[in-house]
Amino acid sequence: MLLRKYILKIIIILVMAVAGTIAAIEFNSMHRMEQLFPSKGLTKIAKLSDYHKDLKGTEGDSDVYFYDSGKEGATVLIAGGTHPNESAGYLAAIVILENLKIESGRIIIIPMLNQSAFTCTDPMEALPDFFEIKTEKGVRKFRSGSRATNPLHQWPDPLVYSQYPSGQKYSGADSRNLNRCYPGKENGTHTEQVAFSIIQLLTQEKIDLAFDLHEAAPEIPIVKAIVYHAKSEGLAMNAILDLEMDGLSYTPELSPPNFHGLSHREWGDNTDVLPILMETANPIQGRLRGKTNADLILSGYCPNYKIAKETGALKIAYDDEGESLESRVGRHINGFVAILNAYNSEYPEKAIEISGLPTYNELKENKIGKYLN
Repeated sequence: MLLRKYILKIIIILVMAVAGTIAAIEFNSMHRMEQLFPSKGLTKIAKLSDYHKDLKGTEGDSDVYFYDSGKEGATVLIAGGTHPNESAGYLAAIVILENLKIESGRIIIIPMLNQSAFTCTDPMEALPDFFEIKTEKGVRKFRSGSRATNPLHQWPDPLVYSQYPSGQKYSGADSRNLNRCYPGKENGTHTEQVAFSIIQLLTQEKIDLAFDLHEAAPEIPIVKAIVYHAKSEGLAMNAILDLEMDGLSYTPELSPPNFHGLSHREWGDNTDVLPILMETANPIQGRLRGKTNADLILSGYCPNYKIAKETGALKIAYDDEGESLESRVGRHINGFVAILNAYNSEYPEKAIEISGLPTYNELKENKIGKYLN
């Protein structure tokens, strides 16, 4: 009887040890950044800590990839991963990173802008940790992260977040939302320091044109949109007309002057850059979604949204076959190229020439894995 009692305790301890080991392995896996395979045009890799030394050694010290043609032209920033639960935003940046050929000017790419937010998922959302994409060389695994900085790296949230320097009030959780923290603070919270480093990068690298790639729930009005600062209006409108002629509709959205903390507002107000933010429709972020898994990230198909479209509950055009990852990444890349072309037309003396990027139609036809190294 005594032996049985000890055996039961030993079994319980072993089960707990196994469960703890599995949990530890899964936890550590979220802190290992995916390996990326830049195209041959890469000239150097820097860090955000090069622009704000206090980030060195922290989860906020994201990689910064430089593509310098060595010829005169504009300098462009492409940022993905502001919100790592918006998969097409950072996948578009990665596809550009791994396929880009540059003939004039400079392009700087930060695929994982808020690196901390890649190390967790949003609580109570049942979101997958990872999703997989088949490529010609095998399967690649990508993270599905959180909208906000990991609370392990910034805690506690205030009851109300007062945005600096405007004093505009947001929910306490938005203190960890990078896209409410610009222009940031040199000695602020983790997220404010990341925002500060990005403003320093924009200034020190003399960025001319900057893109922040996002996604949103299909039921949100500002989706399938190009959001622009007033000084970027000409570029946005010309690009939207060109995209319309190619069969892709984008809603133009002017950045509200009194909506502070967002990239399309603060990048433009605090630097010389022309800022652009783009949004695609991602059903896994929506409140109407059903089964939540990695397939929903990839296919973008949810029957609930088809019903919502048929009943008039959606304000955007929703593809009956789903808003696939290919179509969402394709919209970002086509939008990026169209705005780049508009910039070249307006500023021919600073034209930036690129090639090698897949189009929306090519991504839809060949699937995204074909364009991952």
